Amino acid sequence: MRKILQDENVLENCKIFTMLAEQNPSHVSFHTPGHKVGGWDITELAYSDNLSCPTGCIAAAERDIAKILGAAKSFILTDGSTCGVLSMLYAARALGVKKIAVCEGSHKSVFNGCALLGITPLVYPQKKVAKIPKGDTLSALKADFVDILSEADALFFTSPDYYGNVADLAAARAYCDETGKLLLVDGAHGGHLHFDRNLYAGAYADLWVDGVHKSLPALTQGAVVSARTDELGEKLRLALDIFRTTSPSYPIMASVEYAVKYPRNTALEERVAAFKAACPRVYQNEDWTKLCVVFGDNAFAAAKDAESLGLYSEFCDGNVVTFYLSPATRNEDLDVLFATLDELLKKYPLDKNVKNDVERDTSPCVLPKDRTTEWVELTAAAGKICARTCGLFPPCTPLIKMGERITAEKIELLCKADNVFGLCGNKMEVFAKE
Repeated sequence: MRKILQDENVLENCKIFTMLAEQNPSHVSFHTPGHKVGGWDITELAYSDNLSCPTGCIAAAERDIAKILGAAKSFILTDGSTCGVLSMLYAARALGVKKIAVCEGSHKSVFNGCALLGITPLVYPQKKVAKIPKGDTLSALKADFVDILSEADALFFTSPDYYGNVADLAAARAYCDETGKLLLVDGAHGGHLHFDRNLYAGAYADLWVDGVHKSLPALTQGAVVSARTDELGEKLRLALDIFRTTSPSYPIMASVEYAVKYPRNTALEERVAAFKAACPRVYQNEDWTKLCVVFGDNAFAAAKDAESLGLYSEFCDGNVVTFYLSPATRNEDLDVLFATLDELLKKYPLDKNVKNDVERDTSPCVLPKDRTTEWVELTAAAGKICARTCGLFPPCTPLIKMGERITAEKIELLCKADNVFGLCGNKMEVFAKE
């Protein structure tokens, strides 16, 4: 545990870690978990507090986290940001939200949550510039999708997204205040942005989730979901009682508190900013932790070359290879990454004929009357209608939507990717009849 939570100055102020560190050394486990090792991985005991109804160290940690994030209420999650997204949607539904405006490039948990809770997602297509997904400004949404905005009871944004794009949240906040709509933000990839209130979801949203394990030094599945007001916080608490596990991991909880309290690494941010500014093939986003390098058609090959040297990127979309950083990234590792990227950019020059076009994927989705489905090999799926939304994993956003006609280009991406979702082996579910 200490190998991950390394900053002793931060640990001194971490309530959950202190509880775990000070437990009875003669502790003998006759409780879960079944490994019986005891130590850090424990269950709810007389001294350990209880995430479902905290009154001790966990309650104190959540109060500290809320203060740091600028929330009325913050809740630790050991189930990842997905639990937070589902809980936000439940809270919104409890407040009367029936329709929500959301970009089709949102995480699959948003669409799953809407289906589960009976919320109608009013989906607008993802904008791409030079094949890179981009967030929309509120003015663009008003110009192109005013009917969706007006019909929606709430707006749902992803900010930052998987490419480091930060949404126009200040304008969204003003619009929601004017119209009485709720603003929900999936900030799963922006836990570190609480250092910069201009970019941080919590400065604007009514409900938001921070996936602190993605960009801060927390264990995988560590996250926080927060509410702007006490009333919203109460709705969120009730939602969490449904979606959150009753067996939360204490190491994950301790790491979430530690991550939120971890200090800003300004020197590292400046190093990354300088590299981005000097390299024209690095996508110029607003989030320093997302280093998106454009390799075009050679993206998968470049990612594999990096892996052969022990450098593993977060994801490759067939055009961009994205490397995720955090305040805990070591300078010596960054040296190796920068040197490797310099070599790979020389090895894989871009095709000069690639267009810097602006596009939206407006492929129509049509569900046939006969909903009989079948599983077919990927290589035989082109031209058929998709029966199960699927895509690359990560970022776990829809590549081919249910009801969309499948193209050979997208099949090729799925075949090249190491990890996907919505498939079963090398087979895709399609509608048997149109």
